[in-house]
Amino acid sequence: MDDSSAMAWRKYLELCKPRVVWLIVFTAVVGMFLAVSGWPPLSALIAGTLGIGLAASSAAAINHLLDQRIDAVMARTRDRPLPTGQLSVNKVLVFALVLATLSMFILVTWVNVLTAALTFLSLIGYAILYTVWLKRATPQNIVIGGAAGAAPPLLGWTAVTGSADPHALLLFLIIFVWTPPHFWALAIYRRADYEAVDIPMLPVTHGIPFTRLQILFYTILLIIVTTLPYLTGMSGLLYLAGASVLNLGFLWYALRMLRSKDHQLPMRAFGYSVTYLMMLFVFLLADHYFTLVTGAGVSPVHA
Repeated sequence: MDDSSAMAWRKYLELCKPRVVWLIVFTAVVGMFLAVSGWPPLSALIAGTLGIGLAASSAAAINHLLDQRIDAVMARTRDRPLPTGQLSVNKVLVFALVLATLSMFILVTWVNVLTAALTFLSLIGYAILYTVWLKRATPQNIVIGGAAGAAPPLLGWTAVTGSADPHALLLFLIIFVWTPPHFWALAIYRRADYEAVDIPMLPVTHGIPFTRLQILFYTILLIIVTTLPYLTGMSGLLYLAGASVLNLGFLWYALRMLRSKDHQLPMRAFGYSVTYLMMLFVFLLADHYFTLVTGAGVSPVHA
């Protein structure tokens, strides 16, 4: 492969937002393992992971396509492939459609129709509903639109079971509540960018102090929601201990942001929130198999 071909592939990879997709796929895979007592069926594990990953990559590429005008203005995004002219609109559109088609074919053929349908709804929810309408319509955009981003562990669960268990919906709820404080921290840091392109993110419409209060409110709500896996008997003491430590860290950032004048603090809080979600799902997975092996860690609710 020559240098120009390698450069083109890097640009296509950039369209997929690989760091975001990695977290999506990771939470989906954890959902697959939590859904079963042993090892998930290999065909569902491989095909489900690939199908969900391709759909997430397609949604990211469509987001690049629809946001190219504002991406050209915002400092964070002006070097993306479309604003710089490194890829054309037609090429990006074809790329996104190919990924979406492959995703649906894989999920329908080797996983199940329920997972394919839910994945398709998540793709449309993020790529169209959020990007085209919600993002520009209301400061609650990230709250309402967060439903699409919260779907991966539910998709992973349905990929191996063919049904949506209440515990799978609890995993969905965790990411749904995590999304606003996660993204609003970034929105505070990038407030000027969103204001320049007339996107009504909460710090633009209601100010930074109000957004900080909302981050604290959602952080407290997140602490409550992330305790539910233990209280419902889904997870045991190992998860509870890990989640408690992670929640203390999130609360510390939320409280510090109320009064600190450190302009870099929101970005550090944003970075912590990504680590937080990844480690929370690591603890869910570790506790699941620790409990299966030892029979320990069952909550008092199910004792």
